[in-house]
Amino acid sequence: MIGVAGAGVLALVVTACGTGGSDSGTDSGKGTSEPAAPTALSVETTARNATWTFRSATHQLKVAPKRLARGSAADLADAHLDEDLKGKIPYYLTVTYTNTGSAALSQPAPQANFTVALADGTPGDAVSLWSSNPLATESGSSLPDNCDKTGPGSVAAGATATVCQIVMLPEGHEPATVAYADDASDTHLWKVGDGKGDDDGGRLLAAGTTGSSSYEDVTTKGVAVPIKVTPKSARAGSIADLGDYDLSDEQKKLVPWYVTLAYRNAGKVKLLPAMDTGVGLRTAGGREIQPVPLLDFSGSAEGEGIDQCRGSVPNTRLEPNSALTLCTIHLLPKGDRPAMISFTGEGKGATTLMWRAG
Repeated sequence: MIGVAGAGVLALVVTACGTGGSDSGTDSGKGTSEPAAPTALSVETTARNATWTFRSATHQLKVAPKRLARGSAADLADAHLDEDLKGKIPYYLTVTYTNTGSAALSQPAPQANFTVALADGTPGDAVSLWSSNPLATESGSSLPDNCDKTGPGSVAAGATATVCQIVMLPEGHEPATVAYADDASDTHLWKVGDGKGDDDGGRLLAAGTTGSSSYEDVTTKGVAVPIKVTPKSARAGSIADLGDYDLSDEQKKLVPWYVTLAYRNAGKVKLLPAMDTGVGLRTAGGREIQPVPLLDFSGSAEGEGIDQCRGSVPNTRLEPNSALTLCTIHLLPKGDRPAMISFTGEGKGATTLMWRAG
């Protein structure tokens, strides 16, 4: 048996392996069922200073991707995958990490902090394999790049380890980014290929493209009013901009990003100027970041703090054929950046629009 841990939980996967059975021998002649060799993808490999936190202890590392290869569904054909992993393709991410601290690392697993993300910020599902048959005597690897092998039990100070992490991604997509994240350090990003990935069959619009949706509020009496939505900008600010806001210690370590969209009322019914409640954001590191509620910071003069994000908002409803811009604030870890901006309309037949962030 082989187990798989994915998406933050352990999921049991049963496959034919071990010392017995007609499917487990290395010379049983699999014919056309033998998985094809994985396809190597270009990926940046610059090493970055990072941390790995385990059991409240933070360790200093230097981390980098070494190789990324796309496998095939046939690689895991004998495995009984969880429903959320079915239909996804395994990617084999080989990473290196150097222990730059003064003490040895025991049972290190910084490879679990890596992920591979699509152009729209969708993260892959990292999975781990283990053998449940302690009597198995096969010494070879049944997966490419030794990705069914565990990492070292310890890594001495100054030593470097190389480990492979399996990441499952939806079929038919091109990954855009490899990311490493730890609570005690910045997020690190490496481009896959040109870093652009794919446009999800045209569903991921280019930055600045105007899309059509609809919006319904309490004043429209059940009418979904057509609107035109255009992303204008996504820019980083300073945490000092939120100086009058009661932030937690963790929030104070983050970077505010201001996301501005323009909305035009293309219908015949007035609308409340509250479309920004439908804005979402995903990052290149694979995070989904909800907006921070915009409160009235009485201590900020006009043009200071978050006022530079809000701009002027009409006190009355948005007239037909009129437009306004609204801004949302999203707090991102240092080193991460927006990858996708979305708008979800309200009411019957409302659609979700997605754009590249830049």
